[in-house]
Amino acid sequence: MNKNFALIGAAGYVAPKHLKAIKDTGNNLVAALDNSDSVGILDSFSYEVAFFTEFERFDRHAEKLRRMDEKGKIDYVSICSPNYLHDAHMRFALRIGADAICEKPLVLNPWNLDAIKLMEEETGKKVYNVLQLRVHPSIVELKKKIEADNKEKKYDIDLSYITSRGKWYFNSWKGDTSKSGGIATNIGIHFFDMLIWLFGSVRYQEVHVSESKKMAGFIELDRANVRWFLSADNTDLSEQARKNSISTFRSITIDGDEIEFSGGFADLHTLVYKGILEGQGYGIEDARPSLNLVSSIRNTAPGVKNKNMVHPFVKEK
Repeated sequence: MNKNFALIGAAGYVAPKHLKAIKDTGNNLVAALDNSDSVGILDSFSYEVAFFTEFERFDRHAEKLRRMDEKGKIDYVSICSPNYLHDAHMRFALRIGADAICEKPLVLNPWNLDAIKLMEEETGKKVYNVLQLRVHPSIVELKKKIEADNKEKKYDIDLSYITSRGKWYFNSWKGDTSKSGGIATNIGIHFFDMLIWLFGSVRYQEVHVSESKKMAGFIELDRANVRWFLSADNTDLSEQARKNSISTFRSITIDGDEIEFSGGFADLHTLVYKGILEGQGYGIEDARPSLNLVSSIRNTAPGVKNKNMVHPFVKEK
């Protein structure tokens, strides 16, 4: 039977991926919320989506649907809102008797997961996290290779991610650490979750650069040493890239060899949704390790203990 979805954050950057996933899995979008009304994209899904710019009216509508027959109620709430609102919106979903499908990070402070977990137990509903890199075909194959490799082997990883952002980014909620969690949380958590999933638990971490536009550091995992560099500053791109109007650089190397996963991103959210609808999906405990890590990074003062563990992009500065 088709499921009913509501979507929070309909005008946001990632919302189209969720809309596509809902549509591709044959389900119904019945309601949407955003304080911006630039949501014409909803027409590509259906002309019948109830849209609200005020949470109170959206809440009232969801409650009305909850009290209707079983076919009318909201089954899932897809959450694409700013990071600092995820907590409240997950609570809303559970309170109206729906499961939540939430973008990363689930929360900014990992201890808030415990209260959400308690609500799951009280309501019998579940929170799912969109950890789409875990379903990327290249990453799935890499995980199989690592698991089949010598268990004593420790890999050397370099993670480099530069995604150019203009002044708007830093004047929005994304540039406010109290709302986004900062660079490591907002744009790094995708990669940190993937690396922990591949190479095991965090044993140690240190931060080498901590600025509003960029961060860098070192992480020791069970089976890998990771030097990482994250930036939203286009001046960190090579001169050649800037000349060619290339705005993003993404690279992950393992023992000097590049992981090729630049393609295959188009349908990852759909794969995540299919897993959830089939009774699988990634929950609170899956999200906890990377949330613990980015919280630690956010609260660690910069300092270098081993120069060999500094990312080469930092050395060049």
